[in-house]
Amino acid sequence: MTGTGIGRRTLLGTAGLTLLAAPAIIGNRAAFAQDSSKASRKLAIDRVIPPDIHKFKVGSFEVLVVKDGARPSGVPNETFGINQSAETVGALLSENFLPTDQFVNGFSPTLIDTGSDVILFDTGFGKAGRAQGAGRLIEGMAAAGYMPADVTIVVLTHMHGDHIGGLMEDGKPAFENARYVAGQKEYDFWTDPARVGTPAEGGQKGVLANVKPLAEKITFIGDGADVVPGITSMAAFGHSPGHLIFNVESAGKRLILTADTANHFVLSLQRPEWEVKFDMDKTAAAATRKKVFDMVSTDKVAFLGYHMPFPAVGYAERQETGYRFVPKSYQFDI
Repeated sequence: MTGTGIGRRTLLGTAGLTLLAAPAIIGNRAAFAQDSSKASRKLAIDRVIPPDIHKFKVGSFEVLVVKDGARPSGVPNETFGINQSAETVGALLSENFLPTDQFVNGFSPTLIDTGSDVILFDTGFGKAGRAQGAGRLIEGMAAAGYMPADVTIVVLTHMHGDHIGGLMEDGKPAFENARYVAGQKEYDFWTDPARVGTPAEGGQKGVLANVKPLAEKITFIGDGADVVPGITSMAAFGHSPGHLIFNVESAGKRLILTADTANHFVLSLQRPEWEVKFDMDKTAAAATRKKVFDMVSTDKVAFLGYHMPFPAVGYAERQETGYRFVPKSYQFDI
């Protein structure tokens, strides 16, 4: 289900009641009563309509996808297929019933509750995005019954701003009880003083502000590392120097968290070789797309992509020139 079906009375309760009195929303989480969660409680009730959320199960794991935000993002061929003509990119969009003059980019952090741990993959924009309608992760978590204090592990797939912006809240860790997992190669790149004076300097400032203060609590990993039993990292370099994706398995069910391997459900999947503006190593990123989605399509396994159409979960059907995105339906419900 999505959070858009929750009306004012459901969210705020009857006269005089707030989210504090809505156990269906907060799931009776004891952490909600802690003084340290006051900022989160205020954030959760600042808006009448919560962000879109979607819940499903992978084996015994409960998965929550939160729409941190979405925004129109300009002319598509200036971001995707930058090594193609505008006419070529526009033709593919038209074939797929999409406008050629603009595209919408969504952002979908994901929480997995294993029963032993509550693991958050990426943190959205955080406070910096709220003026533009993003930064709604904590609200979405609250609507599903999770408070920031419930999160035991935060995993960073990579360190671009739309993935790390929610790590800190007013100068303090937003997820106060969590430990962190991040790629060693990714961290080393962004914290290297050599980034100063390069196009990566802006991104480095975000890492120094949001990630580096947490370094003592971070477990740095590479390819093939277990976050917890059933969740394993996979190297998927190219979009960023140390970009990681994650294989999730429980009770015979499987899901791949592909993060930013493909950032548009048509332009990046149907033409995986097309260059993407925000891929830092464009050749490596294209090779990674083909490798990852060959696996996804061959194994017929579901994947969750951070920028796929909400709820960001589906399958990749192999085509002559790439892959067709097939959104999930009721596969996880029965």
